[in-house]
Amino acid sequence: MSKPRQNLQGNRACALGAIAAGCRFYAGYPITPSSEIAESMASELPRVGGVFIQMEDEIASMGAVIGASMGGAKAMTATSGPGFSLKQENLGYAAGAEVPCVIINVMRGGPSTGMPTRPAQGEVMQARWGTHSDHPIIVLTPASVREVFDQTVRAFNLSERYRVPVVVLVDEVVGHLIETVALPDSDEVETTSRKWADGAREDFKPYEIPEDGIPVMARPGQGYRSHTTGLTHDATGFPTQEPGQVEQVMTRLLTKLDQHRDDIEQAETLHTEDAEVLVIGFGIVGRAALSAVNQARDLGIRAGMLRPITLWPFPERTLRSIAANTAAVVVAEMNAGQLCLEVERLCPDTVAVIPLNRIDGEPIEPRQILAAIEAAAGSMTNSKPTSTKQL
Repeated sequence: MSKPRQNLQGNRACALGAIAAGCRFYAGYPITPSSEIAESMASELPRVGGVFIQMEDEIASMGAVIGASMGGAKAMTATSGPGFSLKQENLGYAAGAEVPCVIINVMRGGPSTGMPTRPAQGEVMQARWGTHSDHPIIVLTPASVREVFDQTVRAFNLSERYRVPVVVLVDEVVGHLIETVALPDSDEVETTSRKWADGAREDFKPYEIPEDGIPVMARPGQGYRSHTTGLTHDATGFPTQEPGQVEQVMTRLLTKLDQHRDDIEQAETLHTEDAEVLVIGFGIVGRAALSAVNQARDLGIRAGMLRPITLWPFPERTLRSIAANTAAVVVAEMNAGQLCLEVERLCPDTVAVIPLNRIDGEPIEPRQILAAIEAAAGSMTNSKPTSTKQL
């Protein structure tokens, strides 16, 4: 029997995905263009025994989410631009103390208060490096209403499995997009819960290094002695500045995601097996790239597409394998050129990396990407492709 279909907004799909994943605590502060997520969570959480609380600001919201997660709940917050900036210090605490949590950032134009109702993709680097010092984090970038639902579920699963904050970057245009979708039944949604301590209480060390690199957590009330701090800590959870211990703990923290890349990394590819010109775009730009690549193929141009769904860790192996046989890479993004830097780092010197940027509050259109593809393909017969950067 086919699933019932409904007209669903992206932000609403995010809230429904969180509930389906087992989220039972939400703390946030209203901000355009993410407020519909908070509104939906306020109505949905009480129906499943969860808790919604509007905090006094974004800083307190992130702190409440961390506290709820340490208490055993799957917890989430949602925000946009300026609010995401305010969450960064506590986000770093969650990364350092390895507290699972999910942060939704419905991106808008900036900097400062910028354009609250217009789309942009300006938090590519902030999502990865917004908080201070080296730290682990996972960032997901959905491109459709159904994918917002699925990637929100996945965000909770990855966060719980690897004890790491997971950021979901949603373009404003995707957050407010209404599409006809069929959602899975609750018993069809795969969910993951964190590993809880179940061994001898007297031997428990909250940050002991297991084989998979992910320490178990002490469930509150179960009798395990656990110390949590934002200071650099050893296996007992208590602060240390002893160089050997610090190096061991930090090395595990910074590499724990690497051994699980096959589970974490996700990307969509199209016509990459013989592509001479590769287009990279995420979120709503990825949808425009798909259309442009198909049009280019109709014109006889061997174009391909790579759409990162997991933005961080970036799908390095996928890009390297494609770029090895590609002459040019067009990086289309709604900012001044943030993802382009990462692509340049990963591509061979023989590959021309061509930025295609838009920063006027409008999405990049398929025709703009097609023009960049045609320019790159046309220049191959004469010399190395040159930049077609556009604003």
